[in-house]
Amino acid sequence: MAQNVTMKLNTLTEALHSELADIYDAEQQLVNQLPKIAQAVQSSALKNAIEDHLKETRDQVIRLERVFEMVGRRPERDECQAMQGLLEEAQEVISASGDRQVKDAVLIGALQRVEHYEIAAYGTARAFAQQLDMDDVADLLQESLDEESSADSKLTTLAEGGLFTTGVNSQANRAGESRV
Repeated sequence: MAQNVTMKLNTLTEALHSELADIYDAEQQLVNQLPKIAQAVQSSALKNAIEDHLKETRDQVIRLERVFEMVGRRPERDECQAMQGLLEEAQEVISASGDRQVKDAVLIGALQRVEHYEIAAYGTARAFAQQLDMDDVADLLQESLDEESSADSKLTTLAEGGLFTTGVNSQANRAGESRV
C-alpha cells in the first residue's frame, strides 16, 4: 500500500520527487486494476487495448524505478488519491447494471480520464526534469508520456470507430435505441 510521503516543496528537485512518488503509486494502482477492467469489458478490441496498455504500464513502473535510481532515490509511493478516485469511478461502471456495450462506452471515457491524468503527471515531471538539466530523466519520462498519449488515441479510435471496428459508442447507441 502506498504511504503518505511528507511533502516538502522548497525546491524544484523536491517537486520532481513528489511527482515521481505520485506517478509511481498511480501506475502501481493501474497494474492492480487494469486486469479487472479488462475482464469486465465485452468488446474484444477494448479488452486487447487494455491488456496491451497493462504491459506498457508494467514497463512504465520499471522505467520509473530507473528514474528514481537516476535521481538518487529509492522508489517511493505517495498515495495518488486522484488515480484512486478515477479507478473507483471505473469500478462503479463495472458494478452498474445495464447493457454491456453501453458500459464499454462509459468505461472508455473512464479510461481516457485515467490517461489524461497520467499525461498531465508525466508532462509535469518531464518539465521539472528538463528545468533541472536532467535530460536522461526527461527522456525516460517522455517515453511514458508518449505511451500514455498513444493509449488515449487508441481509446478514441475505439470509441469513434475506425479501421477495425464500427466503434463501441455507435454499437452502444444502437443498443439504446432498440430499447426506446
